[in-house]
Amino acid sequence: MSPTASGSCYDFSTYTGTYFLKGALAGGVCCSITHGAACPLDVVKTRIQLDPATYNKGMLGGFRQVIAAEGAAALATGLGPTAGGYFVQGWFKFGGFEFLKVNLAKSYGDQAAWDKRFMLNSMAAAGAEFVADIFLCPFEATRIRQVSDPAMAKLSLPGAAQAIVAQNGLIAGFYSGFIPMLFKQIPYTIAKFVVQDFAAEAIYQVVAPKRDVSGTTKFGISLTSGVIAGVTAAIISHPADTLLSKINKAGEGGEGNMFVRMGRIASSIGIKNLCLVGLPARCVMIGGITAGQFGIFDSMLPALGVEKFHWHNPASHH
Repeated sequence: MSPTASGSCYDFSTYTGTYFLKGALAGGVCCSITHGAACPLDVVKTRIQLDPATYNKGMLGGFRQVIAAEGAAALATGLGPTAGGYFVQGWFKFGGFEFLKVNLAKSYGDQAAWDKRFMLNSMAAAGAEFVADIFLCPFEATRIRQVSDPAMAKLSLPGAAQAIVAQNGLIAGFYSGFIPMLFKQIPYTIAKFVVQDFAAEAIYQVVAPKRDVSGTTKFGISLTSGVIAGVTAAIISHPADTLLSKINKAGEGGEGNMFVRMGRIASSIGIKNLCLVGLPARCVMIGGITAGQFGIFDSMLPALGVEKFHWHNPASHH
């Protein structure tokens, strides 16, 4: 049976360009709001990763150190590139994920799509994240330079971006961290979407197998599954996140291409520190961010007049 035949458990006619645009908009909004709100946490986390000898008093101690040294306004350093960059990234990540997921479901057919749903989620997440990172990387490079360089912190987002290009050139300035970003973001995004989908599916099986729940319950399930997914994704992607913070700091890793610099940085830090320094702060931050993202995304789509695509077991539709 063709997946577009009348017997299909999906109505693919509802997943038009309008659906994907609304998904992209909801993704941009949820990522921009959550990452923007977490900017103070990100400032402290980045300082701990870049200068662990100075910022060695944990997350709360790091907040006190930053405020004492630079004032409370320092906690908003990089807010512009964070909010702007993650709106663009969220647009392509969530919009791209929905687009690829729906089209993979259509091409595989109902039963195969259900049987291989976690593999298809992984493929859709990886493809969407790769495209999203091309757009995010310049914003993230600018944010890290603003957090780590007091002179850059005084500039606006366009001003800091221009200064980086003038000093380092377009590719070296904005895309030195592209490979570590892919190593960080692609496993993170696969874990985020696959684990959230699995967790939500498991919760619905217990609470309401047909998903006929109130908006409040649906929001609660989105938050709960988001926290589980966020903490899992944070642990998996943390070593690459530390490398990304380091490689975007001026002078880190010495001269040479990004692979040579990454190797030097990893050797000097050590595997244990690469995996563990700043991890508790990242788990708190990413757990909260991911829960917020799925809460906002899953609430925005119905508000925009569409229902989020989810996998169906064909056996329960016959």
